[in-house]
Amino acid sequence: MSNVYIAYDFKVHPAKPGVEILIAELGFAGFESFVENDKGVVAYIQKDDWHEGILKNVQILYSEEFVVTHEVEEIAQVNWNEEWEKNFQPIEVDGVCAVRAPFHPKTDVKYDIVIEPKMSFGTGHHETTHMMIQHILKNDFEGKSVLDMGCGTGVLAILAEMKGATKLDAIDIDNWCYLNTLENIDRNHCKHIQAYEGDASLLNSRKYDVIIANINRNILLNDLASYAKCLNEGGELYLSGFYKEDLSVISEECAKFSLHFVENLERNHWVAVKYVN
Repeated sequence: MSNVYIAYDFKVHPAKPGVEILIAELGFAGFESFVENDKGVVAYIQKDDWHEGILKNVQILYSEEFVVTHEVEEIAQVNWNEEWEKNFQPIEVDGVCAVRAPFHPKTDVKYDIVIEPKMSFGTGHHETTHMMIQHILKNDFEGKSVLDMGCGTGVLAILAEMKGATKLDAIDIDNWCYLNTLENIDRNHCKHIQAYEGDASLLNSRKYDVIIANINRNILLNDLASYAKCLNEGGELYLSGFYKEDLSVISEECAKFSLHFVENLERNHWVAVKYVN
């Protein structure tokens, strides 16, 4: 991995609904993190994943309804904190959970999560993370064993522990995410989360009451068999990282493993879905 990201600073007019459309299309193109601002959005992609035609299928760039301009720069991971402090505002979910950086003042909510993201995905700003936080907030995690697959910053595992989970594994294939999760576990004084670097091959003999996976459509489809094998009877599976149009495909694959649809949340064409076995 190059340890370098490409940052696209997009100016969008009109911003609504232009920014929402742009983020959705950039997600399809492979961009993995977004920070909105008053003029548009800054989108990040790993340099190793970037290619010359990365914006070719981003249709809003060619629309007569919107004016979209952008500037591009390379950002080494060591400079991420500076970029973050420049753009990041704390978020609040349903008046109960806040996700903020260490330089923001403490918030008066039940679940106050401090995240220093560096280059890890999972700050609560993206629709998928926001909805997964909502799922965790509205469901019972007391005394449960939990897997946060593709943990990014570790924010979902951290919230699950705050909600009462007593045994948690947080796994990510990216070394930077793994290290960042370790830092954020410590930053939030978590006692029950173990972080691992790797993929679904780590799951062999593990069992969980709850599995959270906010990744992408293709990885989810590939790994569903592993998740199903690891889920205790009556267990809950929360999936996100894909669009509403992909919900039927995901649900059909889940049904093959006796994972039954319960409900889904939707936010700007993204969905976050709950299944049970």
